[in-house]
Amino acid sequence: MLDKALKILNDYWGYSSFRPVQEQIIKAVLQKKDTIALLPTGGGKSLCFQIPALYFEGVCIVVSPLIALMEDQVQNLTDKGIKACTIPSGSSQNDLITLFDNIRFGNYKFLYLSPERLQSKFIQEKIKQLNVSIIAIDEAHCISEWGHDFRPSYRNIRTLKNIHPEAPIIALTATATPKVIKDISDVLSIDNASIYKQSFYRDNLAYQVFYTEDKLYRLVQIFTKTKAPAIVYVNSRKKTKDISAYLNAKGFKSTYYHGGLSSVEKKVAFNQWFSEETPIIVATNAFGMGIDKPNVKVVVHLYLPSSMENYIQEAGRGGRNGEKAFSVVLTNKSDIELTRELQTTSLPTLKDIKTVHQKLYQHFQIAKGEYIESSFDFNTLAFCNKYNFSPNKAHTVLQILINNGIIQLENTFNQRSTVQFLVAPYQLKNNKIIQVIMRLYGGVFDQETKIDEFLIAKKLNCTSWSIIEELERLATNETIIYKKATNNSQLYFLFPREDDKTINRISKDLNTFLSQKKQKTKDLLFFIENDTICRSQQLLHYFGENSSLKCGQCDVCLKEKKSNIEEKHIISLLEKHITLSSREICELLHTKEENILILLRLLLSEEKITLNSFNKYTLI
Repeated sequence: MLDKALKILNDYWGYSSFRPVQEQIIKAVLQKKDTIALLPTGGGKSLCFQIPALYFEGVCIVVSPLIALMEDQVQNLTDKGIKACTIPSGSSQNDLITLFDNIRFGNYKFLYLSPERLQSKFIQEKIKQLNVSIIAIDEAHCISEWGHDFRPSYRNIRTLKNIHPEAPIIALTATATPKVIKDISDVLSIDNASIYKQSFYRDNLAYQVFYTEDKLYRLVQIFTKTKAPAIVYVNSRKKTKDISAYLNAKGFKSTYYHGGLSSVEKKVAFNQWFSEETPIIVATNAFGMGIDKPNVKVVVHLYLPSSMENYIQEAGRGGRNGEKAFSVVLTNKSDIELTRELQTTSLPTLKDIKTVHQKLYQHFQIAKGEYIESSFDFNTLAFCNKYNFSPNKAHTVLQILINNGIIQLENTFNQRSTVQFLVAPYQLKNNKIIQVIMRLYGGVFDQETKIDEFLIAKKLNCTSWSIIEELERLATNETIIYKKATNNSQLYFLFPREDDKTINRISKDLNTFLSQKKQKTKDLLFFIENDTICRSQQLLHYFGENSSLKCGQCDVCLKEKKSNIEEKHIISLLEKHITLSSREICELLHTKEENILILLRLLLSEEKITLNSFNKYTLI
């Protein structure tokens, strides 16, 4: 059984062995046991159901909360020659009939769908007709009211088990407390499930929280010392661009990434970072899905993460190759107070949710009792400006409405730009970009034609930004019509307009969600402010692991070690010699380099010394 699974692994993924916990999980699923798998970020969760699905006859149904995540996994499987699909937005009943016929008779191995899709009786009937091998539930923490991203629609997934009781369930998550795991088991009615957990302990990852009033100075210090791939997480789209520009001005190579970029822009930014053309990427937490770069050395949080669960996932992107890596949180008292304040200003009340919900219908002039199936072009910022809503609070409300299956909001960032030429070909013959477009795309003189700025840039060996800039110039001159890929979203209303009645039906769930949000912030701040217990121990305790072993490398442990070393000797040496390397300090003090490096790191964090461009230490 396992030999065949290993052959599948090698044939499609090129690996010769499973990771230890991964192997146990796959064995359990192959034995058709219901399974709950808790694997931290980068633990290879997807393979735990993908390998058994290729082993068994039939189709594996994968429930996932994010359209982008589903599309990404479908594309990855398709690229390997494995038949996989998802249900496209706006599919008509005839489209669905065709899709499910293709799955039944076309040897499809995977069907990805959102939990909201399972509410459809028609889709339930079509699933009944399938030979279902496995039911895989990704991001299973969404099932639990105690999870950090509760989705009420997830609690109806047990419908799949009722339809196909013979199919084993595998519920997967990267972040779950013991309370969440129990809730997953109870809601899915899989009390006898095999539960597998990989420890959150990372012996190669140092969790460090440093207080500083000058974060940008500290950032420069970090990247002066560390010449390796890095991620800098910030809390707004504007800051990704600003911080990246600052780092570039200081001589570092960086790019930026956020959810508002077009698909072309995202692809360029990711590829530049992954290839290490720009080793540093400054990003919002939109930069996360599918990030599997093994040699990330430093993950910096320039602002506080939103929860312990988010923090451990984002920090966990460092050091996946097993080599030493650092998770650095730069903070100060103002940050902490702002986080507490933002919880008050951005976390909505039940009344706020009702108001935003009602104004959405009003915004699109939908009458009470009216139900419209088609989508609406939606710009969140314009909506907030129109009704004077706080963007933070409105965004939270929209996410709540999405998670509760009241609306559907789909980004159209992956839509392609279009071009149509308005003048005769001979008038454009001297423009290299136009010549390439004419060679690549037919019909540009007759109709609006989809183009890919990234492909055009590749052909001309230049950046996509310069292509976009030139096309916008030509459009201004009325030489062409150029419609750049939009940043708007498509909004679907999933219910007729009933205003307060819709929200009242789920008020209990909403109140639970809001109270949990408050608790998540308290837990995070407790972790940040607690500088007496080893960071690794705190994280393990939060996720239900008890450890008496201190990591020896977090800021708390380093502070303890410092007390055994005299810093005055280093200060005295630097006063005398002005600049010294760590090796020179060790030789002069006849001390182990390991101890000196610990102290130097702490003196850097306390801003008593600095590292110059020659990688030598000097007093500030």
